[in-house]
Amino acid sequence: MAQIKIQFSRFSAFYSPLISTMSAGFLQEEGLEPEWSVAPPPGIAIPALLDGSADVIQSALSNGLISLEKGETPPVVHFGQINEMDGFFLTAREPDLDFTWDKLAGQKVVVDHGGQPLAMFKYACHKMGLDYGSIDAIDAGDVDAMDAAFRNGTGTYIHQQGPAPQQLEHDGVGHVVASVGEAIGPNGFSSLASTREWLETDMAKAFMRAYKKSRTYVNNTPAEDIAKAETSYFPDIDIEVLTDTIRTYQGLGCWSPHSEITKAAFEVTQDVFLHCGTITQRYNYADVCVKPPQG
Repeated sequence: MAQIKIQFSRFSAFYSPLISTMSAGFLQEEGLEPEWSVAPPPGIAIPALLDGSADVIQSALSNGLISLEKGETPPVVHFGQINEMDGFFLTAREPDLDFTWDKLAGQKVVVDHGGQPLAMFKYACHKMGLDYGSIDAIDAGDVDAMDAAFRNGTGTYIHQQGPAPQQLEHDGVGHVVASVGEAIGPNGFSSLASTREWLETDMAKAFMRAYKKSRTYVNNTPAEDIAKAETSYFPDIDIEVLTDTIRTYQGLGCWSPHSEITKAAFEVTQDVFLHCGTITQRYNYADVCVKPPQG
């Protein structure tokens, strides 16, 4: 088998469409043996493409937009969507069936300060009519430090990607009260990226065949079965929590069936980063995105 090298910017069940190319054997069916890794802090996988240590990465459209904002040509292109919706949640210390976003005002909230998660959270607040400045937003560090801080009593709410919130619920530490994805709606959240040269190869075409099968699989397969196949990738997550997380993402519609990044999703992503001031103008779809390889 030919080896295909895949790198993730972050690694969680949120990226099951890509993980399942490996866990469900779709890459192997195409004659590809996957080798995967996670980018070192700050979680940017693009250097791995440029130095040849990865063929394809889990990335975000914002990386291309930031390059353009600097007046640079993006070094890689985004050719497929992974998640067409934000996958972060708000967890409270107490159950709140009547939660509204205005309840965050004046509260200590442990917020993920990664570039895209923070931008999306600020935009969600805006969409929900809440001034982000009214929140006492706490930067507790990386995802592990954030989780530990909340478990140790810091904050009334915490902003995390699954399965961390579902694990907090399982452990009786918190209760999920809101989805950032629901607040914003569909957008180009996370993507597949590579070099233009690699996308012309037979390996890229084989990868895309496997990936299309995986997208169908994550939408049509019971969450229990997907979780069972993924358990070895998440040794520290309870199988019930992993199943609940996958079922939640299926229900949110994060894994819409099509593989391409739509222009509509791209424009909403630009709305987010314009709102946050990360970019100051709109850019062309073709400067960041290309269609998936065919064949």
